[in-house]
Amino acid sequence: MTERYSFSLTTFSPSGKLVQIEYALHAVAAGNTSVGIRAKDGVVIATEKKITSPLIDETSIRKVSNITAKVGCVYSGMGPDYRVLLMHARKRAQEYYRIYQEHIPTRQLVQDIASVMQEYTQRGGVRPFGVSLLVAGVDDDGSSHLYQVDPSGSFFAWKAAAVGKNMVNAKTFLEKRYSEELELEDAIHNAILTLKEGFEGQMTSTNVELGVVSKGGEFRRLSPEEVGDYLKAVTQ
Repeated sequence: MTERYSFSLTTFSPSGKLVQIEYALHAVAAGNTSVGIRAKDGVVIATEKKITSPLIDETSIRKVSNITAKVGCVYSGMGPDYRVLLMHARKRAQEYYRIYQEHIPTRQLVQDIASVMQEYTQRGGVRPFGVSLLVAGVDDDGSSHLYQVDPSGSFFAWKAAAVGKNMVNAKTFLEKRYSEELELEDAIHNAILTLKEGFEGQMTSTNVELGVVSKGGEFRRLSPEEVGDYLKAVTQ
């Protein structure tokens, strides 16, 4: 019965589902694992970066990116879809700054991204975005935030979250390790350990990406050297 409705984005199945959104979630589940942890003094996001060929220049592939000076994001799913959403988010943030001369609040930026994703679930001639985002940010009042945005356009604030192929095991691991009193350095270690749970092969500074934002600081993507130092500390 569901197959009748699987090619239509704008038609509900008798069970009340939009099947194309479920297929988009399958695309996310096939993507590399990404995790995010909100600590009491900042937020960390981390992801597995698979290089399909040794001939590819790994420095040309980035999964952790800045949106503003204080907000960054990572994705699981389809890279090109992520690129479109990233460009939209950056443009929206610049528009806000031009008008108000201050950084856009993290929740407002996430809500804008989610609205774009939701719009692509109710129009003919388009398809849902095959990507889920983890957005980390610190607002001007010092509050830190971690949000997950899904292809349906829904978004939620999380203390710790995971998306991608090893999402279930990663969330179980985070539930056991997470604490409200976690500091940013410990959160970075926990993020690496969470990725390690379902990691295929050896973790190196070229196949793991980390991004951090601390209260009073700016979001930054850690260099391969910094990632390598954290990996050594975790494996010791």
